[in-house]
Amino acid sequence: MELQNLSKGNQHHEADVPKEGGFCRVPPEKAKFLHHKSNAPSQFTDFEGKTSFAMSVFNLSNAIMGSGILGLSYAMSNTGIVLFLILLTCIACLSCYSIHLLLCSAAVVGIRAYEQLGLRAFGPSGKILAAVIITLHNIGAMSSYLFIVKYELPLVIQTFLGQSASSDNWFMNGNYLIIIVTICIILPLALMKHLGYLGYSSGFSLCCMVFFLSVVIYKRFNISCPLEVFGNFSVNTSLPDDTCTAKFFTINHETTYTIPILAFAFVCHPEVLPIYTELSNPTKRRMQNIGNVSILGMFIMYFLTAIFGYLTFYENTEAELLHTYSKVDLLDSLILCVRLAVLVAVTLTVPVVLFPIRRALLQILFPGKPFHWLRHIAIAVCLLFSVNLLVIFVPNIRYIFGIIGATTAPSLIFILPGLFYIRIIPSDQEPMNSRPKIQASCFTALGFIFMTMSLTFIGIDWLIGENRSHGGH
Repeated sequence: MELQNLSKGNQHHEADVPKEGGFCRVPPEKAKFLHHKSNAPSQFTDFEGKTSFAMSVFNLSNAIMGSGILGLSYAMSNTGIVLFLILLTCIACLSCYSIHLLLCSAAVVGIRAYEQLGLRAFGPSGKILAAVIITLHNIGAMSSYLFIVKYELPLVIQTFLGQSASSDNWFMNGNYLIIIVTICIILPLALMKHLGYLGYSSGFSLCCMVFFLSVVIYKRFNISCPLEVFGNFSVNTSLPDDTCTAKFFTINHETTYTIPILAFAFVCHPEVLPIYTELSNPTKRRMQNIGNVSILGMFIMYFLTAIFGYLTFYENTEAELLHTYSKVDLLDSLILCVRLAVLVAVTLTVPVVLFPIRRALLQILFPGKPFHWLRHIAIAVCLLFSVNLLVIFVPNIRYIFGIIGATTAPSLIFILPGLFYIRIIPSDQEPMNSRPKIQASCFTALGFIFMTMSLTFIGIDWLIGENRSHGGH
């Protein structure tokens, strides 16, 4: 009877996971882990997934969407419209392929935890490495979001209340504001038992970013060419005739810096497996569709934001798009609302980013332990306390963030998924000379190329900055 049931389960899952054309194949002895209705004890969670498809899309999209969207117009100004579109399309496709590799590896061994995949592929050292990379990357992301709150929220309050920039009121102090925001908004959401419960807040966060995109499109037809808008800043300077002309291909010294920014625009991989774990009716194909829909939605939003922002300011586009709008009219009420919407969006993203860190720490510190509220709450409080201290007392950690991002992001997107696939998929099913494993090997090599390139750019920028500072003395 057990053999008959197992055979039926194998047929079901092998039909769900195609064997050819680069798709993973589930070995029969592992298929039993994939049947979500099995009576056997779960290998990856003590929670029966109940999160809907839509809520999962909201959560994954919110994990993808970051503050980097504010710099995409600047990236387009340094690459040109066509080159930007080509790069963005390639990176979106690579991100979908990366999710495919993760899901294939998870399907074969019946594990839906990034750290456990590291354990299966490389032993305890692989588990620790995956947990450390996830922790460092997501702490960097959380800190960057809180830095935006620290510096932008006082400006919004100042403008709404008509206060001067030098006001000594406590509510104009960014350090106090991030503590208040953390305690009142972020912490309660971070204490949710399951990531799926954040689907509503993630949906609202995405609505805020859609509002931001709508204003960017509206302002494109509301603001005249930067030749007039920025004329007051260069009265005695004759501007080139092509200042208000869109460029399709652009190569300059900033182009090389924008490529890594675009490459990491779809980082969401630490959240993929936790979302998969809590998905109702979980199958690889269903989770892959969630990843594809989320990446497609963010691709459209990224491109529209970039092109309408660029076509508003052309070469005058600055690295932070909202700051460029402020030069047009600092007191524009619509732009103030957009600033507030962006602040709400990044604030609601922090709890989503926190969940994979807590999961990684639980895998390292309390492996195999059942859920316990005290551990759940304590880790969230300690993480938020540490990130707040980092944001408050470290005035400029640009290079630290840069180095962490240049090493952890390519590891999460390219290197680890490729290595997991190579190590976990049995060689008797897919030998190293098979097309899927060759593709995974090339994908991993691409990750090392991105890492080397990003670290090189950071080093050059660092040296140039030091040379300028010495020259100033």
